[in-house]
Amino acid sequence: MVAHGNRGRCAQPCRLPYELIEEKQDTKKQEIIDKGYLISPRDLCSLEYLPKLINAGVKCFKIEGRLKTPEYVATVTRVYRKYIDKVLNNEEYIIDENDVISLKQIFNRGGFSSGHLSNKSNHDLVFKEKPNNMGLYLGNVAGYNRQKGHIKILLNEPLALGDTINFEKEDTKYTISELMRNNSNIPSAKVGSTVIVGRMKGNIHIGDKIYKLSSKSQLDESHRSYSIENKKLPLTCNISIKKNKPIEMEVFLQNINFNLYKHIFVKVQSTLLPEKAINSPITKDRIIAQIKKTTDTPFEFNEINIDLENDVFIPSIKELNELRRMALAKLENMIISKNKRNEIFVNDELDKICKNIFNNKLNTNISTDKKSIAAYFNVINPDFDYSKLSKEHISCVYIPLRYFMRKNCTEALKTITSRFKTYIYMPAIIKSNYKNIIKHGLEDLFEIHNVSGFIVSSLGDFVLLEKYRKDFDFIGNFTLNTFNTFSINTLQRMGISKITLSPELNLNDIQNICETEKCHIPLELIVYGNTPVMKMNYCVLGVTNKCYPECKARCQTSNKYYLRDRLGFNFRILPDNIQTVTTVFNSKITSIQHIDTKINSVRMDFLDESIDEINAIAKSVFEGTKLEGNQYTYGNINRDV
Repeated sequence: MVAHGNRGRCAQPCRLPYELIEEKQDTKKQEIIDKGYLISPRDLCSLEYLPKLINAGVKCFKIEGRLKTPEYVATVTRVYRKYIDKVLNNEEYIIDENDVISLKQIFNRGGFSSGHLSNKSNHDLVFKEKPNNMGLYLGNVAGYNRQKGHIKILLNEPLALGDTINFEKEDTKYTISELMRNNSNIPSAKVGSTVIVGRMKGNIHIGDKIYKLSSKSQLDESHRSYSIENKKLPLTCNISIKKNKPIEMEVFLQNINFNLYKHIFVKVQSTLLPEKAINSPITKDRIIAQIKKTTDTPFEFNEINIDLENDVFIPSIKELNELRRMALAKLENMIISKNKRNEIFVNDELDKICKNIFNNKLNTNISTDKKSIAAYFNVINPDFDYSKLSKEHISCVYIPLRYFMRKNCTEALKTITSRFKTYIYMPAIIKSNYKNIIKHGLEDLFEIHNVSGFIVSSLGDFVLLEKYRKDFDFIGNFTLNTFNTFSINTLQRMGISKITLSPELNLNDIQNICETEKCHIPLELIVYGNTPVMKMNYCVLGVTNKCYPECKARCQTSNKYYLRDRLGFNFRILPDNIQTVTTVFNSKITSIQHIDTKINSVRMDFLDESIDEINAIAKSVFEGTKLEGNQYTYGNINRDV
């Protein structure tokens, strides 16, 4: 289930079937409490929210397209263009249900969802019945002649030859090639018609639901829309051709509303001088024909203004072609350069900015003789005796922020913070509830517990924790995706004192980072633990993206929960009910040998281990060994990035 999303290798684990397993704390008995495509989201449809989004200042809308058909892109673009223009033109904003049906017909997974745009809890975020295109509900099998392959349907949607359908108990897609009404063949039928569809054989039964997966007329219309679309930028050309003077050509874009294309104008001159014509002077039609040859460019000339002196001859007509090519190349380069991002974070400039703010000095003398060993506890168990943790093998401890808010964990945290240098582990995703805790609850927390600093999990933490920068250490979490020395040194200049490298890196890249002279900060490597493979703004226990009063609150019990995949692997899930974010952990435990690396610090991530197991693992890490067995993996340490 490891997605490798940052490596561009997402295996789409969200579209796979799972069983939700509950393990009772007292009996250790496991029970299936839900199953299906439990983390497969419905497709997002934001038409309802477009006015609010645009008025909020959104300047660009992204639609899915990389793995979709051209017809899908054409349909969605057409519909959203229509409603964006309605907002921009201050027109009455009423959504035509036919447009929604059009979007659903081109692709939907069990209908649409508003995603996370609403302030209310979304119980329709996930569709667990099916992970791919659902199409539109066409009707039920009212009759089935198995020998002839004839199916009787009362149509809930129009149907025509060339449309495709499937049945609820069948994965096969059928193309409509025979459509009949009253024993006569027909090309199409309207909603409410009772028809016979022929040549249908498979796992089909009376009463089965039928879905219309695609509409041939819609696909044809979409195909036409992008086949004939004018994709070229319109140009105006002013050209002056006079005897014994260089030919002058001016080119600019016509009435383009986008800022990217505004105020772009080019002017070119020929090296060749036109002469007085003896027999055949150049004509305006000939000039226009040469200039209009823009087939292999993103431009076309819609307007050509010619200032042509009488009786002019151009010794080589190729000169007009060269002028055109020169002007268009210059125009294209101007557009590209206008859109090119400026390199803001140049090292020298960044040094000046960060030194003024943080006054940090680069540490060029970093010892790797004795590695610091950090223990991160994904779970704090109030029943554990943390006084038994090995101080010999554990240097410091990281504890998630949420446990500092739980009264039943106060004594356990007092024990830990009194014996170890302790850091508050910031959540990778922070919403309003956590913002309120950070804003109002940290001062009281510091009075109870001895805290040395924070594990910074996102760039937003720098803002949220601004007032604590001077008095507390900031350690950069692996979620900052540190892949190279530039990002590492940039983070140090922002106030980071140590950085946990991304678990996506392999050994060669880690060694290269450690050995470069440009790296002047302690680096930490996660050498043990169940890697978090996914974080979801969704709770599979409450089946929603926000907490709600009627929820059974399974997340507040001491029971453990897993997603079991089709291969039988259990992926531990950990809900965070402060903001309804669920972490899914890898089914196998990463164990890496670090003794030969030039890493300054190593980290162990603990989930469900006992105190004795924690101490045994810490001893193994201290001695530089790795754990072996079927339950362990090397993670990405030997994989190419």
